[in-house]
Amino acid sequence: MNQQTFRFTADISKASVLGALAAHIGQTNGLHARQLAQKLVGAEAGAAAERKLRSVITELRLEGLHICGTPEAGYYLAENAAELNHTCSFLYDRAMASLQQIARMKQVSLPDLRGQLHLPT
Repeated sequence: MNQQTFRFTADISKASVLGALAAHIGQTNGLHARQLAQKLVGAEAGAAAERKLRSVITELRLEGLHICGTPEAGYYLAENAAELNHTCSFLYDRAMASLQQIARMKQVSLPDLRGQLHLPT
């Protein structure tokens, strides 16, 4: 990572992301990753800034913050339970699609992937 890239990604913190998203409440006010990164670091934002942004958003979600986002709407703070549920469904579907791919590549059933207990039927 060069000096300039580090300077730009260092500007992306939990506080700066929350501050930027405070003006983007509700799905109709979403910002796509590139737009949000540009808002945080300026027009020079590139792929490294977008990766850092996604990483910070993951950290904030793991802390329980209601940061919503889909490819169609971009990132935003949930305005209501329906928006939060929509994002949770999106994340669940994406996770299940990844797990199904892994199960198929390993040629095991999805429950066998992580050694779930099988009871006789």
